Amino acid sequence: MSRGKQKTNAVRIIEAKKIPYEVYEYDAPDGFLDGVSVARATGMPLEKVFKTLVLQGSSREYYVCVIPVAKELDLKKAARHFKEKKIEMIPARDITRVTGYIKGGCSPVGMKKLFKTAVDQSAAHQEKIIVSAGKVGLQMEVPLEPLLKTVAAELADLTD
Repeated sequence: MSRGKQKTNAVRIIEAKKIPYEVYEYDAPDGFLDGVSVARATGMPLEKVFKTLVLQGSSREYYVCVIPVAKELDLKKAARHFKEKKIEMIPARDITRVTGYIKGGCSPVGMKKLFKTAVDQSAAHQEKIIVSAGKVGLQMEVPLEPLLKTVAAELADLTD
């Protein structure tokens, strides 16, 4: 278990649940890196690194999708999964207000509220996945099953 100097809310929650984890730091000189660049910066395989996306359905409810960094979210599949007529990404300017995190540092763990969450089914092929640790420049690798339980997530077909 890595106990780095950076303790974010997401890391504290994972620790409190006694989930083994590893933290990886990377440089983001401009304050934001896309997910593929984050995978490269941490030296991790693309299929192991996941990005956290926040959406809003036509019902005005918020949802979270966690998908591989090299994939694109299929909005129709996400809408079907969450039983919404239509679903779309929230504007970047609303990320902090809705989640408590900033763009590029949005973790599925420790948002202001526990939103309905789905993790792309490709994660089932990984024993552990890497997600944001709640801060730009910080990722955490966690076992899939405990992560799913922590954020009350289901596996779903979410990508093209």
